Amino acid sequence: MGSLEIIPAPVAVPESQLIDLKRRLEHTRWPDRETVPDWSQGVPLAYLQQLCSYWREHYDWRRWEQQLNRFSPSRAIIDGVGIHFLHVRSPHPHALPLIMTHGWPGSVAEFRKVIGPLTDPPAFAGRPSDAFHLVCPTLPGYGFSDKPTARGWGVEQIARAWDQLMSGLGYRRYVAQGGDWGSVVTHCLALTAAECIGMHTHMPIAIPPEASRGHDLEPIEREALEVLRQYREADAGYAQQQSTRPQTLGYALADSPSGQLAWIVEKFWSWMDCGEGDARHPENVLSKDELLDNVMMYWLSNSAASSARLYWESFRSWDRTPITKPVGVSLFRRELFTTSRRWAQMRYPNLIHFNALDRGGHFAALEQPALFVDELRSCFRTLR
Repeated sequence: MGSLEIIPAPVAVPESQLIDLKRRLEHTRWPDRETVPDWSQGVPLAYLQQLCSYWREHYDWRRWEQQLNRFSPSRAIIDGVGIHFLHVRSPHPHALPLIMTHGWPGSVAEFRKVIGPLTDPPAFAGRPSDAFHLVCPTLPGYGFSDKPTARGWGVEQIARAWDQLMSGLGYRRYVAQGGDWGSVVTHCLALTAAECIGMHTHMPIAIPPEASRGHDLEPIEREALEVLRQYREADAGYAQQQSTRPQTLGYALADSPSGQLAWIVEKFWSWMDCGEGDARHPENVLSKDELLDNVMMYWLSNSAASSARLYWESFRSWDRTPITKPVGVSLFRRELFTTSRRWAQMRYPNLIHFNALDRGGHFAALEQPALFVDELRSCFRTLR
């Protein structure tokens, strides 16, 4: 085992915080109603009021807290910052260690439906040979991890911390998986950590810089460029704010649960595969409880500003060096960014898995857990 001190860290939120939340929700000051009949100006007032009413009157944090504590939450101090993580060892001794990283506006709540099938496949009609020992850390500044008090905790530093965590847990050979910021951290791990023997992502970072000037583009490549254009023009305002003035934004979100809820739920609506046109709605895929469980990871930890700082640290400084280790890519239908096999092989010359799926979106493990599990099993079979 490594020398890192690992201590149990069950989640136990003081009742006073839950009382304060209900008080704030009861005294929400609402803005005017939107002037359009859809979500094009943001979360509709009527829906947010309905969701806040449910949050205040019916939502049960203790239910989710108990579920979290079944996943052996632990804590380790790495480079002066406490990292909270879930650690579920498989009952199958030859399981492959896997570290999975969430992003924004997600949390380890994204993995709730896949932890069981990944760690104990026979209990879910799978094969023992596909088992993983699973580590799901919470990003610094998010959830129940500590908030860095000085600059420097960008994706490279997080990747170094994750490698120390895996070593401290006794894993000398492991694979990594991630989406959103978790994808960027996972790329860094694959580039820099010798013990990381391969990676999988459902948000590939594999659009060549010169792609927009090409004239021989495949249809999927033209689609990828169009999706990227639409994202930059109509959907990236949150990223511009968080990467430039996270502190200013934090004052509003730290003080208003309805504001924090709207800031996050709008992205679940926008980025999930949750319907088309006027029928598009986050509750077509997730329940109110599932949406609120994730929002509570931000509200209870008061991490609106600290989570946004990761954008300030790293949004414009990703390392796009080709990754020569084995890489798997799963393209869920409504992911933010997509790519072609040709482009993927430019970034990942040792591409061991590439699959396009006909459903699912940015929060793949939460939206389509069975597909997500199958993708990881297929990807990593050759690395066992």
